[in-house]
Amino acid sequence: MSQTLHIDPVTRVEGHLSIQVDVTDGAVSQAWSVGESFRGFEAILIGRSPLDAQQVTQRICGVCPVEHGIASVLAQDQAYGLTPPDNGRLLRNIMEAANFIQSHILHFYTLSAIDFIDIAAVLNYQGSDGGLSYLKGWIKSQLNSTSYYPVAPFLPRYDAQYLDSLDLNCAILRNYLRALEARTDASKLCALFGGKLPHVASLVPGGATQKVDERQIQEGLILIRRLRDFVDNAYIPDVKSVAKAFPSYFNLGRGCEAFLAYGVFPEDNAGNQLLPRGVLNDWALETMDPATITEDVMYSWFSSGSHLHPSVGETVAAPDKAGAYSWVKAPRYDGEVMEVGPLARVLVNYAANSNAKLKALVDGLLAELGRPLTDLASVMGRHAARALECKVIADRVEDWLNTLVPVQDGYVAFTIPASGQGVGLTEAARGALGHWLQISNSVVSRYQCVVPTTWNTSPRDDLGQPGPIEQALVGTPIADPANPIEAVRVVRSFDPCLSCAVH
Repeated sequence: MSQTLHIDPVTRVEGHLSIQVDVTDGAVSQAWSVGESFRGFEAILIGRSPLDAQQVTQRICGVCPVEHGIASVLAQDQAYGLTPPDNGRLLRNIMEAANFIQSHILHFYTLSAIDFIDIAAVLNYQGSDGGLSYLKGWIKSQLNSTSYYPVAPFLPRYDAQYLDSLDLNCAILRNYLRALEARTDASKLCALFGGKLPHVASLVPGGATQKVDERQIQEGLILIRRLRDFVDNAYIPDVKSVAKAFPSYFNLGRGCEAFLAYGVFPEDNAGNQLLPRGVLNDWALETMDPATITEDVMYSWFSSGSHLHPSVGETVAAPDKAGAYSWVKAPRYDGEVMEVGPLARVLVNYAANSNAKLKALVDGLLAELGRPLTDLASVMGRHAARALECKVIADRVEDWLNTLVPVQDGYVAFTIPASGQGVGLTEAARGALGHWLQISNSVVSRYQCVVPTTWNTSPRDDLGQPGPIEQALVGTPIADPANPIEAVRVVRSFDPCLSCAVH
């Protein structure tokens, strides 16, 4: 017997995401991922100064604005022939890393951990445990609220199996409160060198405009050390606890099992990166070739040409297009479906043996959980990869702060050419991010963004291949069609951001 379920909207994701699944004999047999809005940032940029791009594109997302700014200035660096000085490179790394850290913490505690915590058990707990009593009071006050958005993000809530340990429920909720403070620290760290957040002001072609002093460096060190403590003593232990309590989720949400990473955090001007670029296909590492990236639109509400490389890509909305079902395009790498994100970065790094520290963390986690590497391609694997990556990045930020040279310029002078083109490939917290820029008569004549959630929430392509989340949902058991939390847990493990995907 088959039944169609509509999860619309999928709550606790950024933007408007709808998921439709066919459930046959208690498991998902087909899935459709639907982006429900259109924004048009690429069209907005046409005819504007290229210098507007790093500011306009940061408005694509309030969670990961810095990454869009970085991608934009990288495209302009290439178009103008610029190489940032060391301070500029380090400042970009620090700001982008701070944005990664806050986003990873946000994803686990605010957007995903709530799917595993027994809120009712905590509310009924009569003891007093630090800030937990405050959190209980806040939840209860929201339950009685007449506001339009009561108890966000705790409601709406599925009736499902949650953590059965009261101590563990209380501990993770206590860290939920601490996570709010940690995210504030990460945002302060970014704003310290970006002027403000969201939408930092100091990113420019050729580097970053902030001329740091010793005080800023010391303030940055204080913030990153607090963040490192939170990651080491709260975030990673909590992810491990949830993983041990829900081992079946290492077998759910496997998806396409092909992974793409553009690489991020340059360590020099010779192409070395903290997290390298690459493609993992059939669990074998391949060199990444950006020339093979295309976007299909057969099932997207666009009349643009299909299977175009982003450098010649088009954004022509067609809301009445027959047969389409999403405002998200379908990016493909050499015609293949690719998952992007922390899991992709961790697996590419592992295969490349590029960052020994991250590889050792992965090996330690797998040994502790008694799992093979291939089990990371799963719901729990995505959460674990995100946490381990967060530690490696946070640890490295302290080194970058200590390498900054006070009062030294962080950018080089430039002139906007009459014509030119460039591509900015980096990583956002959620995965591979690319901006393609073309300049004519000193203004933007073409601009295309292919963002992480465009990859992960993509609809079927011209060949009918489902996107990564659509594939990951297939086979997911649904115990109660009225409470499809299993499907929602799969979707949220990707940390989708529809605001970015439909840009």
